[in-house]
Amino acid sequence: MQLLAYILIYPILWIVSILPFRLLYVVSDGLYALLYYIIGYRKKVVRGNIDLVFPDKSEAEKKRIIKAFYHHLCDLVLESIKSMTISEAEMKKRFVFTNIEEIHALEKANKSVILICGHYASWEWMFIVQKYINHKGFGIYKRLANKYFDALAKRIRAKYNTKLITTKETIKVLTDSVNKGELSMSGFASDQSPKLNKAFHWQEFMGVKVPVHTGAEMIAKKLDMSVVYLNIEKTKRGYYQTTFKTITSNPKEYKDYEITDLFLKLLEEQIRKAPEYYLWTHKRWKHKDNVPENFR
Repeated sequence: MQLLAYILIYPILWIVSILPFRLLYVVSDGLYALLYYIIGYRKKVVRGNIDLVFPDKSEAEKKRIIKAFYHHLCDLVLESIKSMTISEAEMKKRFVFTNIEEIHALEKANKSVILICGHYASWEWMFIVQKYINHKGFGIYKRLANKYFDALAKRIRAKYNTKLITTKETIKVLTDSVNKGELSMSGFASDQSPKLNKAFHWQEFMGVKVPVHTGAEMIAKKLDMSVVYLNIEKTKRGYYQTTFKTITSNPKEYKDYEITDLFLKLLEEQIRKAPEYYLWTHKRWKHKDNVPENFR
């Protein structure tokens, strides 16, 4: 059944991926109408999240954010498909790094990097960074249920010399890399909700106390890696620019969870500046009513 689904869907994805961007965004506009007006994809979740974290915004402003978010979400889906066939030159033109010298400086200092970001703007095209640096690239991801689409995702990332590894593989793979004397850059999207039984730290995010992922900080301390925040901005449709912000090159000097809290603060600043580019369909605040007594 998995192979059949792949055989049926892959040709459609490939055809979409070779569309010129002008037509791609026509398809995106159609997808927006379908998801927002007809299917109503996760509209209750999105509305609930917006109401929760922006209680002081007017009804008109909330509606503006929600509609703009769905437009962006559809663009993101189509841009992800476009990754199958987009040229390196086109990707470099559309996903710009404003201060790649920040990573070059860490390379000269012989520092491996934990690159930490949120589900904001476009994390899908960040893999092109490998064309500008010498660090070996790893992307931490959740394995797809369909093994054929999972292999496709890995092939797409491999175009730019990034290897996808699952969360279960992360510590072993990165430890082995350090033991080999390799310089590596590992990308973590660390803003989503962990399982309650794996929640070691709770912190306010967008004004609401929630459990937060701490794996990136833990690995940085264990392997003495620099922690760099990837600030991604959408400048216009189909174009993004990023800025690297080094949180620390000496993670062991920080108290537990301080680095994680600094990351959350940077991400929150981005969201408040342009909330329509955050991934509001995720149930990020679903555990807000389960705060343990010792974290209140």
